[in-house]
Amino acid sequence: MSLRLRGTVIHQTEDALGNILVLDHGKHRILSFDSIFEQSKIARSKSYLPVHEYNRAMLLPIAFSLPRRATILGLGGGVLVGALHHLLPECELHAVELRQQVAEVARRFFNLPEADKIRLTIADARPTLRDTPTASTDLILTDLYGADRMSPAQSQRRFIDECERVLSPEGWLAINYHRMPTLDGRLFAHIRRLFACVLLFKSKTNNYVLFACKQYFEPLAADDPRLRALERHLPIAWSNLMARLTSA
Repeated sequence: MSLRLRGTVIHQTEDALGNILVLDHGKHRILSFDSIFEQSKIARSKSYLPVHEYNRAMLLPIAFSLPRRATILGLGGGVLVGALHHLLPECELHAVELRQQVAEVARRFFNLPEADKIRLTIADARPTLRDTPTASTDLILTDLYGADRMSPAQSQRRFIDECERVLSPEGWLAINYHRMPTLDGRLFAHIRRLFACVLLFKSKTNNYVLFACKQYFEPLAADDPRLRALERHLPIAWSNLMARLTSA
């Protein structure tokens, strides 16, 4: 999400990759790497509740199949980890974050949950994914971004291959793209070859979330009981988000 950030800087640190800022603005807390882009945003009173619409949309695969094991590539403020742990406390979560300082900020300022079911690895997502056993996770959420751009890895066919390999037969992949890959390009053709089901979500801030699964699924009806049940536990407008899924 791009904008000139408002708010009070309550913490600032840096590492070899640059600045890490924490800002408070009204009821929200924001993680930024450069004071222009929001990397993460939470409601301070409910840190497990994602604020950015694309983060909320990335959770939609849970409506199709409840994961027992989930992998989050790119921790940021820990928004996705917090939401998943709140909704599915028995789900085993493995988060991978490149920057140690980002993980420390997530713990200190964004209430990153600590539990036996949560494992955090400080490493590059690409070799970590290559070392992950085949068919060992039911959900991959990948949100790899630096200060001003998306990691090129998310647009590489080898990266998609590794995601497909480590997913279980009913597993789901969700990738946050700041710009949608060309629908008739090589990457999208490759994704279609690997996955039976490919769905898209366009956020109000023009992020695109691409969903892929090895089995075919139709988007759920807005009044599906599964969506109402999820809404009671994590109120992020599940029905509205589901209604905006399109088939690719």
